[in-house]
Amino acid sequence: MATEFSQAFLYEVERHAAWGAEQLEALTGFLPDGPWTADLPSCVYRQGGLELRVAVLGTYDTEKRSWMWGWANPGLAGTPVVALAEEAGRFGRAHGIAEFTAGEIDLSGFADPRRAAETLAFGGMGVTRSPGYIGVTAGPGTRVYFLPDDLRVPRAPLDPVALPRTLMTGAGLIGHSPRRVVTGYLDHHGIPRRESDRQVVAAFPGGDAAEIDFDSAGRIAAVLLTVGR
Repeated sequence: MATEFSQAFLYEVERHAAWGAEQLEALTGFLPDGPWTADLPSCVYRQGGLELRVAVLGTYDTEKRSWMWGWANPGLAGTPVVALAEEAGRFGRAHGIAEFTAGEIDLSGFADPRRAAETLAFGGMGVTRSPGYIGVTAGPGTRVYFLPDDLRVPRAPLDPVALPRTLMTGAGLIGHSPRRVVTGYLDHHGIPRRESDRQVVAAFPGGDAAEIDFDSAGRIAAVLLTVGR
Protein backbone atom coordinates (compact mmCIF):
# COMPACT_ATOMS: atom_id res chain seq x y z
CA MET A 1 0.00 0.00 0.00
CA ALA A 2 1.55 3.27 -1.16
CA THR A 3 1.45 6.38 0.98
CA GLU A 4 2.76 8.79 -1.64
CA PHE A 5 3.46 9.03 -5.35
CA SER A 6 6.82 8.26 -6.92
CA GLN A 7 9.28 11.00 -7.79
CA ALA A 8 8.97 10.13 -11.47
CA PHE A 9 5.20 10.58 -11.39
CA LEU A 10 5.35 13.87 -9.47
CA TYR A 11 7.93 15.32 -11.83
CA GLU A 12 5.78 14.39 -14.82
CA VAL A 13 2.56 15.78 -13.34
CA GLU A 14 4.40 18.97 -12.39
CA ARG A 15 5.13 19.60 -16.07
CA HIS A 16 1.40 19.90 -16.73
CA ALA A 17 0.39 21.79 -13.58
CA ALA A 18 0.10 25.38 -14.85
CA TRP A 19 -1.26 24.42 -18.27
CA GLY A 20 -3.64 21.89 -16.70
CA ALA A 21 -5.11 24.34 -14.20
CA GLU A 22 -5.63 26.84 -17.02
CA GLN A 23 -7.21 24.20 -19.26
CA LEU A 24 -9.55 22.87 -16.56
CA GLU A 25 -10.83 26.41 -16.08
CA ALA A 26 -11.56 26.61 -19.81
CA LEU A 27 -13.38 23.27 -19.75
CA THR A 28 -15.46 24.26 -16.72
CA GLY A 29 -16.57 27.41 -18.51
CA PHE A 30 -17.51 25.39 -21.59
CA LEU A 31 -19.57 22.64 -19.93
CA PRO A 32 -23.19 23.58 -19.23
CA ASP A 33 -24.81 22.77 -15.91
CA GLY A 34 -27.14 19.82 -15.80
CA PRO A 35 -27.34 16.07 -15.24
CA TRP A 36 -25.06 13.79 -17.20
CA THR A 37 -25.40 10.52 -19.07
CA ALA A 38 -22.90 8.48 -21.05
CA ASP A 39 -23.08 5.90 -23.83
CA LEU A 40 -19.74 4.16 -23.42
CA PRO A 41 -19.84 1.94 -26.55
CA SER A 42 -20.39 5.12 -28.59
CA CYS A 43 -17.87 7.17 -26.58
CA VAL A 44 -20.56 9.81 -26.01
CA TYR A 45 -21.04 12.00 -22.93
CA ARG A 46 -24.06 14.28 -22.53
CA GLN A 47 -24.51 17.09 -20.05
CA GLY A 48 -26.97 19.98 -20.06
CA GLY A 49 -27.84 19.53 -23.73
CA LEU A 50 -24.20 19.26 -24.84
CA GLU A 51 -22.93 16.05 -26.43
CA LEU A 52 -19.21 15.28 -26.48
CA ARG A 53 -16.98 12.47 -27.60
CA VAL A 54 -15.06 11.23 -24.55
CA ALA A 55 -12.80 8.48 -23.26
CA VAL A 56 -12.92 6.78 -19.88
CA LEU A 57 -9.65 7.52 -18.13
CA GLY A 58 -10.32 5.71 -14.88
CA THR A 59 -12.58 5.17 -11.89
CA TYR A 60 -12.21 5.83 -8.19
CA ASP A 61 -13.81 3.50 -5.65
CA THR A 62 -14.65 5.71 -2.67
CA GLU A 63 -15.17 2.74 -0.35
CA LYS A 64 -12.00 0.82 -1.19
CA ARG A 65 -10.22 4.13 -1.87
CA SER A 66 -8.61 2.72 -4.98
CA TRP A 67 -8.09 3.89 -8.54
CA MET A 68 -8.49 1.74 -11.65
CA TRP A 69 -7.30 2.85 -15.08
CA GLY A 70 -9.87 2.47 -17.84
CA TRP A 71 -7.68 0.01 -19.74
CA ALA A 72 -7.66 -2.29 -16.70
CA ASN A 73 -11.44 -2.35 -16.28
CA PRO A 74 -12.57 -5.86 -17.32
CA GLY A 75 -15.77 -4.49 -18.82
CA LEU A 76 -14.00 -1.87 -20.94
CA ALA A 77 -10.57 -3.31 -21.76
CA GLY A 78 -9.78 -3.24 -25.46
CA THR A 79 -12.74 -1.03 -26.41
CA PRO A 80 -12.49 2.38 -28.13
CA VAL A 81 -13.67 4.23 -25.03
CA VAL A 82 -10.41 3.47 -23.17
CA ALA A 83 -8.03 4.32 -26.03
CA LEU A 84 -6.71 7.43 -24.25
CA ALA A 85 -6.27 5.50 -21.00
CA GLU A 86 -4.21 3.00 -22.97
CA GLU A 87 -2.13 5.92 -24.26
CA ALA A 88 -1.39 6.92 -20.65
CA GLY A 89 -0.32 3.33 -19.95
CA ARG A 90 2.04 3.34 -22.92
CA PHE A 91 3.53 6.62 -21.73
CA GLY A 92 4.12 5.08 -18.32
CA ARG A 93 5.88 2.06 -19.79
CA ALA A 94 8.04 4.21 -22.06
CA HIS A 95 9.14 6.49 -19.19
CA GLY A 96 9.20 4.04 -16.31
CA ILE A 97 6.34 5.65 -14.34
CA ALA A 98 4.62 2.93 -12.33
CA GLU A 99 1.49 4.94 -11.54
CA PHE A 100 0.49 4.85 -15.21
CA THR A 101 1.19 1.13 -15.64
CA ALA A 102 -0.41 -0.39 -12.52
CA GLY A 103 -3.98 -1.30 -13.43
CA GLU A 104 -5.33 -0.68 -9.93
CA ILE A 105 -3.72 1.56 -7.32
CA ASP A 106 -4.51 1.36 -3.60
CA LEU A 107 -4.78 4.95 -2.36
CA SER A 108 -5.95 4.16 1.16
CA GLY A 109 -2.53 4.97 2.61
CA PHE A 110 -2.57 8.54 1.28
CA ALA A 111 -3.47 11.36 3.63
CA ASP A 112 -6.22 12.41 1.19
CA PRO A 113 -7.15 9.50 -1.11
CA ARG A 114 -9.73 11.55 -3.03
CA ARG A 115 -7.14 14.20 -3.84
CA ALA A 116 -4.72 11.43 -4.88
CA ALA A 117 -7.35 10.16 -7.34
CA GLU A 118 -7.75 13.66 -8.75
CA THR A 119 -3.96 13.86 -9.14
CA LEU A 120 -3.97 10.64 -11.15
CA ALA A 121 -6.73 12.03 -13.35
CA PHE A 122 -4.77 15.26 -13.76
CA GLY A 123 -1.67 13.31 -14.71
CA GLY A 124 -3.59 11.25 -17.25
CA MET A 125 -4.98 14.43 -18.75
CA GLY A 126 -1.47 15.85 -18.99
CA VAL A 127 0.34 12.96 -20.65
CA THR A 128 -2.45 12.51 -23.22
CA ARG A 129 -2.68 16.30 -23.74
CA SER A 130 -6.43 16.11 -23.34
CA PRO A 131 -8.33 19.40 -22.88
CA GLY A 132 -9.35 18.67 -19.30
CA TYR A 133 -11.02 15.88 -17.41
CA ILE A 134 -14.55 15.41 -16.10
CA GLY A 135 -15.05 13.66 -12.76
CA VAL A 136 -18.63 12.62 -11.93
CA THR A 137 -20.38 10.35 -9.46
CA ALA A 138 -21.49 7.24 -11.31
CA GLY A 139 -23.18 5.40 -8.48
CA PRO A 140 -22.82 4.57 -4.79
CA GLY A 141 -19.12 4.51 -4.03
CA THR A 142 -17.91 5.17 -7.57
CA ARG A 143 -16.58 8.19 -9.44
CA VAL A 144 -15.70 7.97 -13.10
CA TYR A 145 -13.23 10.25 -14.85
CA PHE A 146 -13.71 11.10 -18.52
CA LEU A 147 -11.29 12.77 -20.91
CA PRO A 148 -12.89 14.97 -23.57
CA ASP A 149 -11.83 13.78 -27.02
CA ASP A 150 -13.68 16.43 -28.99
CA LEU A 151 -12.28 19.34 -31.00
CA ARG A 152 -15.11 21.59 -29.86
CA VAL A 153 -13.67 21.81 -26.36
CA PRO A 154 -11.79 25.13 -26.26
CA ARG A 155 -8.07 25.18 -25.63
CA ALA A 156 -6.98 27.83 -23.15
CA PRO A 157 -5.05 30.50 -25.09
CA LEU A 158 -1.65 31.76 -24.06
CA ASP A 159 -2.09 34.98 -22.07
CA PRO A 160 1.27 36.60 -21.22
CA VAL A 161 -0.44 39.20 -18.99
CA ALA A 162 -1.88 36.42 -16.80
CA LEU A 163 1.44 34.53 -16.73
CA PRO A 164 2.41 35.40 -13.11
CA ARG A 165 -0.93 34.17 -11.76
CA THR A 166 -0.92 31.12 -14.03
CA LEU A 167 2.56 30.00 -13.00
CA MET A 168 2.02 30.64 -9.29
CA THR A 169 -1.25 28.71 -9.38
CA GLY A 170 0.47 25.79 -11.10
CA ALA A 171 3.40 25.86 -8.68
CA GLY A 172 0.99 25.53 -5.77
CA LEU A 173 -0.78 22.42 -7.06
CA ILE A 174 1.92 19.78 -6.59
CA GLY A 175 4.63 21.84 -4.91
CA HIS A 176 7.45 19.60 -6.07
CA SER A 177 9.43 21.40 -8.79
CA PRO A 178 8.45 24.98 -9.73
CA ARG A 179 10.94 24.98 -12.61
CA ARG A 180 9.16 21.98 -14.13
CA VAL A 181 5.91 23.95 -13.85
CA VAL A 182 7.43 26.84 -15.79
CA THR A 183 9.20 24.84 -18.51
CA GLY A 184 6.25 22.49 -18.91
CA TYR A 185 3.85 25.39 -19.39
CA LEU A 186 6.08 26.92 -22.05
CA ASP A 187 6.42 23.54 -23.77
CA HIS A 188 2.64 23.10 -23.89
CA HIS A 189 2.30 26.43 -25.69
CA GLY A 190 5.37 25.92 -27.91
CA ILE A 191 7.21 28.94 -26.48
CA PRO A 192 11.03 28.99 -26.94
CA ARG A 193 13.12 29.70 -23.85
CA ARG A 194 16.61 30.17 -22.48
CA GLU A 195 17.57 28.75 -19.11
CA SER A 196 20.22 29.44 -16.48
CA ASP A 197 20.57 28.22 -12.91
CA ARG A 198 18.26 30.87 -11.48
CA GLN A 199 16.21 32.04 -14.45
CA VAL A 200 14.06 31.05 -17.41
CA VAL A 201 13.54 33.61 -20.18
CA ALA A 202 10.62 33.05 -22.55
CA ALA A 203 10.13 34.74 -25.92
CA PHE A 204 6.47 35.11 -26.91
CA PRO A 205 5.07 35.72 -30.39
CA GLY A 206 4.96 39.42 -31.22
CA GLY A 207 8.13 40.29 -29.34
CA ASP A 208 6.87 40.13 -25.75
CA ALA A 209 9.07 38.29 -23.25
CA ALA A 210 9.05 37.04 -19.68
CA GLU A 211 11.83 36.54 -17.18
CA ILE A 212 11.03 34.00 -14.46
CA ASP A 213 13.46 34.14 -11.55
CA PHE A 214 13.98 31.42 -8.94
CA ASP A 215 15.32 31.80 -5.42
CA SER A 216 18.01 29.63 -3.84
CA ALA A 217 15.38 27.05 -2.84
CA GLY A 218 14.13 26.75 -6.42
CA ARG A 219 10.87 28.61 -5.80
CA ILE A 220 9.48 31.19 -8.22
CA ALA A 221 10.75 34.52 -6.90
CA ALA A 222 9.55 36.89 -9.63
CA VAL A 223 7.91 36.98 -13.03
CA LEU A 224 8.84 40.06 -15.07
CA LEU A 225 7.00 40.79 -18.32
CA THR A 226 8.42 43.01 -21.05
CA VAL A 227 6.41 44.27 -24.00
CA GLY A 228 7.95 44.07 -27.45
CA ARG A 229 8.16 47.14 -29.65
